[in-house]
Order: sequence, then structure tokens, then C-alpha cells
Amino acid sequence: MEAPRLFVTRRLPGPCFERLLSEFEADVWPEWRHPPYEVLLEKAREGYDGFVTLLTDRIDCGFIREAASHGTRIVSQYAVGYDNIDVECATRHGVYVTNTPNVLTEATAELTWALILAAARHIVKADRYVRSGEWFRSGTGWHPELFLGMELRGKTLGIVGFGRIGRAVARIGAKGFGMRVLYYSRRRAPREVEEEIGAKYTTLEDLLRSSDVVSLHVPLTPETRGMIGERELKLMKPTAILVNTARGAVVDTEALVRALREGWIAAAGLDVFHEEPLPPDHPLTRLENVVLAPHIGSATREARQAMTCAVLDNLLAFREGRVPPNLVNPEVAEKVPPGFRAQG
Repeated sequence: MEAPRLFVTRRLPGPCFERLLSEFEADVWPEWRHPPYEVLLEKAREGYDGFVTLLTDRIDCGFIREAASHGTRIVSQYAVGYDNIDVECATRHGVYVTNTPNVLTEATAELTWALILAAARHIVKADRYVRSGEWFRSGTGWHPELFLGMELRGKTLGIVGFGRIGRAVARIGAKGFGMRVLYYSRRRAPREVEEEIGAKYTTLEDLLRSSDVVSLHVPLTPETRGMIGERELKLMKPTAILVNTARGAVVDTEALVRALREGWIAAAGLDVFHEEPLPPDHPLTRLENVVLAPHIGSATREARQAMTCAVLDNLLAFREGRVPPNLVNPEVAEKVPPGFRAQG
């Protein structure tokens, strides 16, 4: 029996990737940049049994139709989010879609706090002040009004989206900084979770009005796209910080630029953007009161290697005829059983 054939859109970190290469016949895209859509369509016609994809890969219905018609049975996403995949179309064509949840919660929560602290204490501007020589040229080693920031202890932290990552961020805020925690989510958390964290459920409007730090942790859906726009930003305190480690399109970028320029809010910390990679001449790059990171929320060795292992677990389960542990579209299992086509 021949091993199932996979096309992998990027080399993945960790020992689980070496095992994947030994368990499957895998073709790996060799370049740093993601494969162009035209290349993906060509690969869809080459009869691969499965694809391992990243958020940067466009897995739309056109791709899925081609791939499914040439034998593809599974798309194994190396990410928690999967808004780059037309899941409904995949289900219609009997294609399983999996992701890698549960393994990057702490990494993303920690990066969220790195952005909060950097924005609250002007870390990036202060670093630039030293490196540029401006501190030396100032002739003074210390000044009582140099880079005055916001102390977090006793302030209010607002969490929008109270899933695993949102709760982890809330725990750090409540227990590490003694912050009052408000949260807004599609579903209210169990009472024991609220009590353990010390979090209070409220409306989005009340959260925005009351919070000193607002942190976004919602998936990108038709309901959350653009959920933070001009109206919402104007509800926030002029001293508040907005942090987004969720998806760029959750925030109206043009409104955010105006908010930062005109002082509707004090600062922002962003790891995700509507347009990625962010062009160097983008208006956000010209603002001093925003900290920018290149989508590195899960970028720890531990998290990224665990994500690779989750991809492998999903593929091995599928090969063995078991429903993958992280199946995004469980309805597909009612249409077709898991398992690759017969090889050899």
C-alpha cells in the first residue's frame, strides 16, 4: 500500500514534522512566501489525498471543487482560525477540514500582555529614544515627565470574546495585575469560571465605556467583521488602550487610524491586520501611539511545535478511519466516512 499523498504549503517546525514526512508521501512548498493561488489550483488537479494549509493560503470553493474532484479528502489547517477556508463548500464536497486549537492559548495570551504592557508603558518609543541617541543628546539621565504611561493595577480590563485565549488573558490581568475584569461574549461563561477569574459579564457598549484596556479575542465571522468601528471606538475612554490579537478585520482600520490620530483612544497594540503583510507606507506605521507586530501570537517554539503535532494527529486519525480530533465540520462525517482512498 502506498502512503497517502499530501501537499504541504510550508515547512513546519518540530519533530512531528519529520514523522509526518515519514508517514505520508509529502510534497513541501520550499519557499518562504506562501504558494500563489494559481499554484494551489495546479496542485488541486494533481490528485493529492490531502493538503496541509496555513492562514495565508486561499482555500476557496474553486480550489475545493478542483481538489475534491481529483481525490482530495482532507484539508488539515495549521492554525486555530480557518476563515481562509470555505468550510461550507468543503462539507458539500465531502472534504474534512481540521485545525489546531488548544495548543496556542498561553502563547497568544502572553503576546497579548506583551502588547498591553508595551502600549501602556511606551516601550517601543522608549527603545527608539535610546537607540537613536536622543536620550544621550538630551543631556539628562532621568526626568519626572519622561514617557509617562498608565499603571495597570486597579484598572479595568475588557475582554471581547471569552474563549480559551480570552479567559487566559483575563486570568493574567486579574491575578497578576489586580485588574477588574469585564467580558462580552456570544455565550455567557459558566458561573464557576466567572467566579474563579473574578469576571463580570456585560454588554459590549458597557465594556467599551468602562474599560481601560480592551482586548479582542473573537473569531472572524460575518457577525464580528468590523465589530469595532467608529461608533465603538468613540465609546472608549480617551485614555484607553485597544489590543487585537484575534483577526485584523474585526476592527475597522480606517476608523482606528482616526481614533489614534485624533485622540479618541490613547494607544493600540496590534498583532493582526486587515491587510497582511502590512505595507511599510500604511498609515498605522506612521503613528507613534500604536505597537505593531507581524502576526506572532502563537510564535513560541512550544506552541508552534505543538501545532505541528496536532496537524499530524488529525491526519493519522483520518488515515486510520477515525474522525479527526479537531474536526471543524463534523457534518461531513455524516456524508462520508473518514479515511483516504485506497492506495496502490
